[in-house]
Amino acid sequence: MTTEEQFRSVMQECREVFVKKLHDYGAAWRILRIPSLTDQLYIKANRIRSLEMKGESLVGEGIRPEFIAIVNYAIIGLIQLAHGIAEKPDDMTQEEAISEYDRLAEDSLQLMLRKNHDYDEAWRGMRVSSYTDIILQKIFRTKQIEELDGVTWVSEGIDANYMDMMNYAVFGLIKLTFEE
Repeated sequence: MTTEEQFRSVMQECREVFVKKLHDYGAAWRILRIPSLTDQLYIKANRIRSLEMKGESLVGEGIRPEFIAIVNYAIIGLIQLAHGIAEKPDDMTQEEAISEYDRLAEDSLQLMLRKNHDYDEAWRGMRVSSYTDIILQKIFRTKQIEELDGVTWVSEGIDANYMDMMNYAVFGLIKLTFEE
């Protein structure tokens, strides 16, 4: 499979989880502020790192579901950045949420393809644990940008960091799915 096909395959799995949770919970995430989403990303990435370092899970869920959650929370964060937070979760239909999900997943794919061209798929030579560390680093960068109320001098914004977190999580999923 090509990188694009692998990307689309793991993103389809992430989308299926998103759609199922959207059915079960509705768009309850619409009330989350950006720092809360960044904290959710932190929880997921930190758990992956903890599992990688300890080598076992006591609750029976492994690393893959956490990478899927990072992809989905990053997309939710991008939706929130684009649409603002809602007072109630009923301002976006399931169809609208899925449409936004699909648009942002495609944006992420296109960004990854452009970067892959420039970097010659260097990510394939990296360890999954490095993706985890980079995601955590981007979370801490995002927290700093949030502390600065989004005003940076030379750095990309929160949206670019969310997109990068998503792509590194996709790389982890590709490695865990196709290279084990």
